[in-house]
Amino acid sequence: MVMNRLFRKLAGTLAALVILSGLSSCGTPNYKGYKYSAYTIRGQRYYPIPPNQAVGFEHRGGASWYDERGFFTSGTTAIGDKFRAGSMAGAHKTLPLPCRVKVTNLRNGKTAIIRINDRGPFIAGRVLDVTPAAAKKLGFKKQGITDVHLKVISVGDGKYKITRRR
Repeated sequence: MVMNRLFRKLAGTLAALVILSGLSSCGTPNYKGYKYSAYTIRGQRYYPIPPNQAVGFEHRGGASWYDERGFFTSGTTAIGDKFRAGSMAGAHKTLPLPCRVKVTNLRNGKTAIIRINDRGPFIAGRVLDVTPAAAKKLGFKKQGITDVHLKVISVGDGKYKITRRR
């Protein structure tokens, strides 16, 4: 009887923690329009491309995948979105956030449209980090890394969306 009450109390507490962890990343994102201000990581300064110059930008290099899910919580991206491993999303060091890119895996020709909403990867030679779902669609999840070509097709969301160079 005591164990049963203790178990119910523990289960209720865990449920509350899961709900609160999801709510903590909800709400207003920490940017308005676009996020492209300069930033520093590990002593390296990065200068993102202005939104009106990014559409059509192309980049080649290494890509990897990342997963920020914890046991009860999920990480948040550079613009405040909740990390979702099943979404088609990714990270780039210098593209304005958010933006959509067409990514082509140069090893197998598979393509995907990915929303860039995070910063990274901060590993030499890599230009893109993607979610597990995006890596699977691009056909490199098992390998972990691949070579890609990416092209920016739009910048921003909603009323801030830019689809051609201004």
